[in-house]
Amino acid sequence: MPKRTKIAFIGLGVMGFPMAGHLHNAGFPVTVYNRTPAKAELWLQTYPGARQSTPGLAAAGADIVLICVGNDEDVRSVFYGEEGILAAIQPGALVIDHTTTSADLARELSQAVADLGGQFLDAPVSGGQAGAVNGQLSIMVGGEADAFVAAEPIFGAYGKGWQLLGPAGSGQLCKMVNQLCIAGILQGLSEGLALALASGLDIGTVQKVLAGGAAQSWQLENRALTMARGEYDFGFAIDWMVKDLGYCLDEAGSKGLALPVATQVRGFYQELQADGQNRCDTSALLSRLVKPARS
Repeated sequence: MPKRTKIAFIGLGVMGFPMAGHLHNAGFPVTVYNRTPAKAELWLQTYPGARQSTPGLAAAGADIVLICVGNDEDVRSVFYGEEGILAAIQPGALVIDHTTTSADLARELSQAVADLGGQFLDAPVSGGQAGAVNGQLSIMVGGEADAFVAAEPIFGAYGKGWQLLGPAGSGQLCKMVNQLCIAGILQGLSEGLALALASGLDIGTVQKVLAGGAAQSWQLENRALTMARGEYDFGFAIDWMVKDLGYCLDEAGSKGLALPVATQVRGFYQELQADGQNRCDTSALLSRLVKPARS
């Protein structure tokens, strides 16, 4: 058992719920907090542990505090204030934020935690709900090397791989690269499938052929058939991609970079939001182009 064992986990959404469960299954004592108490109660019915009514109470006395919430504002809401994490963490605590946020927030929080004698890692994840449930997440990390080493037994509970990219904010920057790549691939896949469907090609056959060539991707292998059937309920909602691409565009803008594909695809997602598809997963880009081919 690693030296740091007492865990606080803040945020039990579709990602945090199973991640906290993997930590329990790995032998760590886990105290949870969730803004909606019913979700925390459900977690306790599934995994033995403890629940607290505020982020600060959950973090008090913890060796490692993990956060997995929605966006910058959500992270700030659990970090700051009289009932927040920063008001309660002990010197020497390690705080790990798995939320996808702006890099500026990661740098801000790293300094705030350091001022209290703790350490901070920004550690966004990739792999979606299925990756969280199956303990197969990829973890992109920013922070100090010794904090990263201390976190590795934690990452091992729910990750298949983790990498330190550089100082605070580097994990979030890598996640931005990840989201930019996914957005472009999904738009390209959507346009390719639209042409295939309009041409009367069998999507299953197309998928098998393309999977053996240069067009191969995780999205092609895992989403081509479901997209063609109009099935768009696979965990990572359009709302979150619009948020993530906003961080990407802000960061690029600060560096004088133009991201035309990301700008356009974010606009497509916003169209789908306005059409009431905001909770569909990100592969729903195809629905802008064609009606689903039912099988």
